[in-house]
Amino acid sequence: MNDHTHTFARFWKCALQVNTAGYSVAYRGASHGLGQAEYNATLAARCKELGIHVVGIADHGGIESIDALRDALQAAGIVVFPGFEIACTEKFHMVCLFAETTSRDELNRYLGALGLTQPKETVWPSSKGCQEIAREVHRLGGFWYAAHATLENGMVLRKSLHNWVDCELLRAIQIPGAADDLPQEFKQIILNKDPNWKRERRVAVINAKDVAKPDDLADPSATCWIKMTRPSFEAFKVAFLDPESRVRLNSEQPVEPPGSIHAIRVSGGYLDGLHAVLSGHLDTVIGGRGTGKSTLIECLRFALDVLPKGIQARKQHLEIIKENLGKELGRVEVELTSSAQHGKRYVVTRRHGEAPIVRDALGQVSTLLPRDLLPEIDIYGQNEIYDLAQDESSRLRLLERFLPHDHDARAQLDQVQRRLRENGEQLTKALDDADQLQAQVNRLPKLLEQLQGFDALGLKDKLARVPMLERERQIDTRAQEDLLRVQSALAALEDALPDVTFISDKSLEGLPNAAALVAMRTVLEDLRQSMSELLRQGKDSAAKTLAAMRAAREKWLAAQSTAQADIDNALRSLPAAAGRTGQQIGVEYQRLQQEIERIRPLSTRATTFAQLTEGLQQDRRNLLAQLSDSRHERLQALQTATKRLNKRLDGRLRIEIEPEGDRKPLKDFLLECKLEGVGEKRLAWIDDGATFSTVLLAESIREGKSALVVDWGLTPVVAEALAKLPRSKVMALESMELAHRVRIELNVVYGEVGEVPPVFKALDKLSTGQQCTAILHLLLLDNRDPLVMDQPEDNLDNAFIAERIVRELRQAKTHRQFIFATHNANIPVFGDAEWIGVFSATESHGSLDASAQGSIDVPFIRDNVATILEGGREAFMQRKAKYEF
Repeated sequence: MNDHTHTFARFWKCALQVNTAGYSVAYRGASHGLGQAEYNATLAARCKELGIHVVGIADHGGIESIDALRDALQAAGIVVFPGFEIACTEKFHMVCLFAETTSRDELNRYLGALGLTQPKETVWPSSKGCQEIAREVHRLGGFWYAAHATLENGMVLRKSLHNWVDCELLRAIQIPGAADDLPQEFKQIILNKDPNWKRERRVAVINAKDVAKPDDLADPSATCWIKMTRPSFEAFKVAFLDPESRVRLNSEQPVEPPGSIHAIRVSGGYLDGLHAVLSGHLDTVIGGRGTGKSTLIECLRFALDVLPKGIQARKQHLEIIKENLGKELGRVEVELTSSAQHGKRYVVTRRHGEAPIVRDALGQVSTLLPRDLLPEIDIYGQNEIYDLAQDESSRLRLLERFLPHDHDARAQLDQVQRRLRENGEQLTKALDDADQLQAQVNRLPKLLEQLQGFDALGLKDKLARVPMLERERQIDTRAQEDLLRVQSALAALEDALPDVTFISDKSLEGLPNAAALVAMRTVLEDLRQSMSELLRQGKDSAAKTLAAMRAAREKWLAAQSTAQADIDNALRSLPAAAGRTGQQIGVEYQRLQQEIERIRPLSTRATTFAQLTEGLQQDRRNLLAQLSDSRHERLQALQTATKRLNKRLDGRLRIEIEPEGDRKPLKDFLLECKLEGVGEKRLAWIDDGATFSTVLLAESIREGKSALVVDWGLTPVVAEALAKLPRSKVMALESMELAHRVRIELNVVYGEVGEVPPVFKALDKLSTGQQCTAILHLLLLDNRDPLVMDQPEDNLDNAFIAERIVRELRQAKTHRQFIFATHNANIPVFGDAEWIGVFSATESHGSLDASAQGSIDVPFIRDNVATILEGGREAFMQRKAKYEF
């Protein structure tokens, strides 16, 4: 129960208004049926059972029995803050608590100092007002809160406005449950939104219902959560100086991050013997220069096998590992909880020169890799944020994690693009074939005219069989083609027969619905059998047909050969004319007749091709419509996600989408087409328009040069070159994907967002520090895995760190782990780091002692932050009210 071995601040469950055994009868008129000793023992047991580590004892005036209860609780390992509850002259109640070692006699003296004039009354009245009591409790080293503030005898219900607004020592008030359950008027006051009750610093709210009997501890309103490194009264008081980070109601009980690093051990090398136990929230590494802070970050990167993306950063990482681990073949061990593996714990070890080894909670070696455990971890060494800010592609990759990834929509879009490419290939071939066919058909009138010249020589009657024999050859060709198609179809059918081996009895073993799957196998087997029979019949029929065709064709070829011999004899007997022999004239006539007969059937096929191309063009129109719809839906999803992202960025950063704004692929495409007289400079018009459509550009190209000049304002040279693009290139152009461009703008106004109008500047117009700030705003957004950074303050303005970055850190660290090595005090102080590791070094060794780890509520840690870090004392002085430094 008394687990105070943590070296980091965590939330401890506290019951801050526990009463002694006699309270129930004296103030509630009801007995709990337990004697004092039994009551104390039962109360201690219930605390242990419910995980309560801290108890504040605060009777209405019963300090006489406080020691017996304190002894019972401390024996169970529970930290006890003794105190009492009193009423001020304004007639509301105040609970006053004091350090663990405060004796009963000291409490008696404190009661006198607080002006208690009638000690025999059931509710001890004080002769002092609220603010006077508050100052006296503060002088005595104690802590007070306004008891049941929104109920009877409470500060808010009694409308003690001047004490609420003017008492700077008012640090906390008690409410019955969740803040959202309060009446609206009370909720506005507590949230510091009621202008009449507005305070400079918002008051912490706690749950600390009167505990009159042991079972009262189970009521959620009886306890709250306070963050401390180790439970102590001094750490407790520090927590209320920063309640936003360190005080939680039961309704706000914190949840551990899904992926986090718990501990890092180093064996061998510069950090030999190091053992850091982290909090899982904001963990900071501090120390003088050369003490090993950067080495620790690079050792963590080494163990998890997360190499830097930049060439220079990778080289630097390898040099650090070689220098600090390589000489002694050191090893790094990392304990972590995996986000991707549903919160399971693992240990990753890596020895220099070897690959990482992953072990599960039972110590079994896993097949998983470190990247499988924390797939979204971010690790950045020194100056890597600067490098990231300079590279647009890296910035876009970072931004993509916050934008939608609809894999189904992407797959559908890819399928449409694939079908468009196939359609383009088919349509190009069909149109080319149709053009060639039409060119042949267009020759027919000229050939017929030439034929008339030969007919004048009297050749028509003599060679009348020439066209007939050519028609026979055309019929034979078509017959062979039909037979070949049937054979191909039979082969395709054989390949398509169902294969039921994948539903074998072995594959069905243990499946809950195996019977239904067996029925499916039976259906497929029946189909295979019936189709196999049909295939057998088809093959038999085709074989018979092939044999019959072979026999028939042999007869036809013999007849053709005889007829051709007769024609050859007739050609030799033709008279000479115009300097050519009769045979030469006859051969020309025969070739002309053959060409005419070959072309005549093409007129019919041209109609078929026209229908085919029209069908393909309609398919293309349908696919282009699908492409347009898909692009629109994805853009809508992207713009919706961007709006949500901007809302999360809360005015610090602004993201804007420029639809299809990346036009470089189009320019590259046109340059690859090698347009005549068109170089890169003559393609500048592509970037000029606010919007751009490759579909409209393709339509203008099809319409010709004049449309390109009128619609797009192109020069005649460029328009003419584009108009000559092959149809295949035009179709590729109209379906081209142009990526959206993302514009990142930073609000460069200092101070609280919302208090002054924002001033946004584009990333490429910002200074180096401002660019890094913009990137950090994105890095600090939700992520299920840790963000690890070495000196995130590099290149950043101190004011931006204190006013903007740290504020985001304080909010984000409740559900994500951050591990920072830093020289800047603003991060651990303003960020209220749960764990600070103070590194020290000798000439050849860096170290991190167990006593040098803790939160800001540990005096040793606080002193080192003030003396080691840049701006440490200044940071503390700026938060003097917070830390009383």
